[in-house]
Amino acid sequence: MMKFEWRKHAKELYMPKEKVELLTVPEFKFLMIKGKGNPNHEQFSEAVGVLYSLSYTVKMMIKNGFTPDGYFDYTVFPLEGVWYLSEKGKLQDTIDKNEFLYTIMIRQPDFITKEIVMKAIEIVKKKKPHPLLEDVMFDTMADGSCVQMLHVGSYDDEPKSFDIMKEYCTENNLERISKVHKEIYISDARKTEKDKLKTVLRYKVSYKE
Repeated sequence: MMKFEWRKHAKELYMPKEKVELLTVPEFKFLMIKGKGNPNHEQFSEAVGVLYSLSYTVKMMIKNGFTPDGYFDYTVFPLEGVWYLSEKGKLQDTIDKNEFLYTIMIRQPDFITKEIVMKAIEIVKKKKPHPLLEDVMFDTMADGSCVQMLHVGSYDDEPKSFDIMKEYCTENNLERISKVHKEIYISDARKTEKDKLKTVLRYKVSYKE
């Protein structure tokens, strides 16, 4: 059976072009951790590490004799994050990264079950224990009707791309229905120069009545 590689087989979700497009994103399964604060701080990177550690354990556990119904080989999906501001942050004139609220997540294949996730958590607790393992959630999320585009460059320059997305919405009779937005991190920020970072930006929209 062919290995599912998201860069090849789900380009519409993870490898869009540097122009705005409208799409409908269905429901997927995710491992998630909620948090608050500046993503440049240690807490955020620790949470990312826990999600990746768990996601790779899930994948390898399946290869080691635990094969669920519907199994297929796959590449571990990229990190995603849903971002919004605290009530205090919303009242401020400028964005204070310390007031960010986020849910970071890594998508899991459809055949992954809660039982598999619980087994993986127990394995990681023994091999690489971390307090944030207690905060991991296994749940579904559907982005639904969205606009998205690929942002190339620093995270701090994302407002430029959001302006382009806003203009697209205006021209196409669309309105943003929430201040929450999603980011999908195609590049590894630890290994990529800021001006070459690739991030998918996405938020929910509906047609104006």
